[in-house]
Amino acid sequence: MASGRRPEHMAPPEMFYNQEEAKKYSQNSRMMEIQSQMSERAVELLNLPEGQPCFLLDVGCGSGLSGDFLSEEGHVWVGVDISTAMLDVALDREVEGDLVLGDMGQGMPFKAGTFDGCISISALQWLCNADKKSHSPPRRLHVFFSSLYSSLSRGGRAVFQLYPENSEQLELITSQAMRAGFSGGMVVDYPNSSKAKKFFLCLFAGASGVLPKGLGGEASDRNVPDTVQFSGQRTRFKNLKGRSLKKGKDWILDKKERRRRQGREVRADTKYTARQRRPRF
Repeated sequence: MASGRRPEHMAPPEMFYNQEEAKKYSQNSRMMEIQSQMSERAVELLNLPEGQPCFLLDVGCGSGLSGDFLSEEGHVWVGVDISTAMLDVALDREVEGDLVLGDMGQGMPFKAGTFDGCISISALQWLCNADKKSHSPPRRLHVFFSSLYSSLSRGGRAVFQLYPENSEQLELITSQAMRAGFSGGMVVDYPNSSKAKKFFLCLFAGASGVLPKGLGGEASDRNVPDTVQFSGQRTRFKNLKGRSLKKGKDWILDKKERRRRQGREVRADTKYTARQRRPRF
């Protein structure tokens, strides 16, 4: 997705997700399928007790598609979203969760220890934009993460599927999560695929945990990690910036190999090709 065409660059979320956009989330079968798949993966990463109903928070719940999956799994949930149009669709669909109109950048309005876990699909990156003069992305992220940390029971997890714009954005997000007290890290599913790659920020509240492995990691390039863990220190995300990977040696070598398998001509006069064919002892 081109930088200038990212939804968060077009308008604030409460304006971008208007009635027309909201209808897509109840009529577009492909969009509904993708949302359901990402919700299923997020719940899997929560690592909830098997067979035990939990009380969960869905941040950026939108039209309630993620909540539908939570209900199917037997969980009780509360959804928060800034778009009245999206929440209206959720009401029309008669979702089973309770719905709250709210700006995540202003914090979560819940009592301490309320939720067993939290999921969020395609929402967190919106906090990295300043849609008003009074908006400070670092401050809004810190307010959100601090209030979320308080809202979770000790040992609870929060899993955010997000579309990071670049490594600097990931640094900003994770640094504010750590500042709020979370530990955890980034899980990257299918790190070597431009289409299937998905980022999941897995956070632990009050207790450290084992970071799950990303899907498809066994076939990934050795320089493209499927997990990046942080705990008490800043973490560099040099290998998670999608566009930078396409400029690197490994991406170019992979592309050349794919073209060879397709029977297409491959130029051999690059420093990367020369470096690739040099024997190693």
